[in-house]
Amino acid sequence: MGLRARGVGGGELSEASVRLRRLLTMSVPELVCRGRQETSKLLERTGVARRMNGQPSRVLSLDRFQEVVPSRFFEGVVSEQTPGLIAQKMREAYNQTVAAAEMVCHRRFDLLGYHGLRFGDPVDWHLDPISGRRAPLVHWSRLDPLDPATVRDIKVVWELNRHQWLVYLGQAYSLTEDERYAEAFAICLKSWLHANPPSMGINWASSLEVALRLISWCWALALFRRSKTLSSEFFASLLSAIQAHASHIERYLSYYSSPNAHLTGEALGLVYAGVLFPEFQAADRWRKLGTQILIEQSERQILADGVYFEQSTCYQRYTAEIYLHFLILAARNGIEIPTTVRERVQRLLDFLLVIHLPDGSLPRIGDADGGWLLPLAPRAAADARGVFAIGAAFFGRPDYAWAAGGVTPEVLWLLGPSGLKAYQQLRPAAPAMEPSCLFPEGGYAVMRGGWRLDAHHLIFDAGPLGCPLSGGHGHADLLSIQCSVFGEPYLVDSGTYCYTADPAWRDFFRSTTAHSTVMLDGAGQAVPAGPFAWERRPQARLRRWLSTEAFDFADAEHNAYCRLSDPVVHRRRVLFVKPRYWLVVDDLQGAAEHRVELRFQFAPMEVTVDPTLWARAYGPRGRGLLIRPFAMVALKAEVREGEVAPIQGWVSPDYGQRRPAPVLIYSAVTCLPLRIVTLLLPIEQRQVTPPAVSPIVGEGPGPIGLIFGEGQETILVDEPAIVLKRQ
Repeated sequence: MGLRARGVGGGELSEASVRLRRLLTMSVPELVCRGRQETSKLLERTGVARRMNGQPSRVLSLDRFQEVVPSRFFEGVVSEQTPGLIAQKMREAYNQTVAAAEMVCHRRFDLLGYHGLRFGDPVDWHLDPISGRRAPLVHWSRLDPLDPATVRDIKVVWELNRHQWLVYLGQAYSLTEDERYAEAFAICLKSWLHANPPSMGINWASSLEVALRLISWCWALALFRRSKTLSSEFFASLLSAIQAHASHIERYLSYYSSPNAHLTGEALGLVYAGVLFPEFQAADRWRKLGTQILIEQSERQILADGVYFEQSTCYQRYTAEIYLHFLILAARNGIEIPTTVRERVQRLLDFLLVIHLPDGSLPRIGDADGGWLLPLAPRAAADARGVFAIGAAFFGRPDYAWAAGGVTPEVLWLLGPSGLKAYQQLRPAAPAMEPSCLFPEGGYAVMRGGWRLDAHHLIFDAGPLGCPLSGGHGHADLLSIQCSVFGEPYLVDSGTYCYTADPAWRDFFRSTTAHSTVMLDGAGQAVPAGPFAWERRPQARLRRWLSTEAFDFADAEHNAYCRLSDPVVHRRRVLFVKPRYWLVVDDLQGAAEHRVELRFQFAPMEVTVDPTLWARAYGPRGRGLLIRPFAMVALKAEVREGEVAPIQGWVSPDYGQRRPAPVLIYSAVTCLPLRIVTLLLPIEQRQVTPPAVSPIVGEGPGPIGLIFGEGQETILVDEPAIVLKRQ
């Protein structure tokens, strides 16, 4: 049954009509590119393309590979000192790596948020073990990876077939010289090559997945290069498979289908193949093409302020990995890269530096699929310490070393003993930049009480819904906030949970319902049009940003609810009275009656609300956050958690995982306009009595604010002035 699109009038448009519309919007270069790719698919299905692949221009023997790989690949992999340094200085990482390799030897896999998955023995490379569905072995172009009928969740199948767990086997072999790990590597890879002939099956349906697998194989070959298990015959079969992978990537680059991290990941795969195997006829072309794409895309995908253009912290970390690998490989092989690329990558890391949490993790913004370019140490999906450590050693940045909290295994595996020395010569220090700052292109205002580990921290999202292409990895989270109190996350983004396995859960986790912002009439800010698209992308606009020693102030609005029969503009102002509390002012400009919901999504913790509307949230260390809204109409308050009809009150800490978490909802059915003034007050002890607070709410222009006690402190937003009075 073909995919169908529903028209505006409620009728259905045929798949052919949808494709015709799409064709009419394509540029000439896109038409040429897609036409060439469709022709390649046809040639593959008829068997012609397989006869056209060619062979290496010079035979690369295993002996020759062992001889040349030290000069071509990462220093950490080829240095004889790396295993001893990890055993001596990073014993916990040593033990974790060996334990991960042991799991693979027993054919148990930790993938994304799933632990101990089994795919059979021998491994069934086309199986989704969660649903039990198996993708058929047909030409990859005949399969729709996003259709749950193919396999319920393609992410799980593809994560296995990235073969990143082969690197754990290789690292364990390097650390222990135990041939069991090499034997497991050979058994698994020979099985894969037999079950996945070129162009056949679901594991060829994404060029990014092909590239990530190629990268894993390059690492595995370098790590196992001296193993007796790596025979000349086995090496030759792998060499042929790597050539087929690189040819497939070049043929089906995601220039127009996914010109985001898919394209840069694919380009990196070409650089890997071109650098490590120059004996291939196309190696020079692969290296140059991959390099060109990565240079060009650094300007396009990394905004001038350092924010990744898809509005996703997960994919921003992923992009940082891609470019760090690229820059290190280029430096090792004498490839000249413009200094602007280094500068952009550091801006990319600077944004992550500003928003990161004290434990080295990143707050979730947008989609988070739990994946890595190449995990060189077992760590949680949100843990960015390895990325910061690599950046510290490579760029010589003490502030990145401060964020990393110490040297990590990634530094040794990528940069080797010289990288370790470079890191150790740094004196870790908090960033020199101001703790509070605006990222105008990305649309994020970050308000921090300082760089201390226990400083309060709020992120105000006034950016667009994803990137201009489709917004596919963006969430309907306009004007939402995330808030950490005493270094602990309280108000959070709910996460992602899944992509294609369950449309209802997919839509919830990226909906307005799952974020700390305002909802109208039970409607989200945007309507999904598939797992990676929206019917329309509403726009947010930053009106003002001001940061002083005493306070931070951000003012923004969005037009998402202008699509209602009574158009409504939502304006939100956030004021941080440093370093103690926040004032959030929500204005809803409309003319009719609406149901208004002011929502606050918490991490899993204790949250209660009393009849006076004071809400109390307590983190694991006993500290807390008080919340109190004020309005000219009566508000109803409730806390919901773990509900399924409708779905609300959930967070997803990792892909495939979900757990109940409280959502605090203040609501009213009233005629607009409406203003709600909300106090967010961190407290150090549970037994603190809420302060006496009087609101200055009003309507329209004029001062807005709060009076504490008998006037001991007054905070007023009287634009353009911000007034703070203390007796």
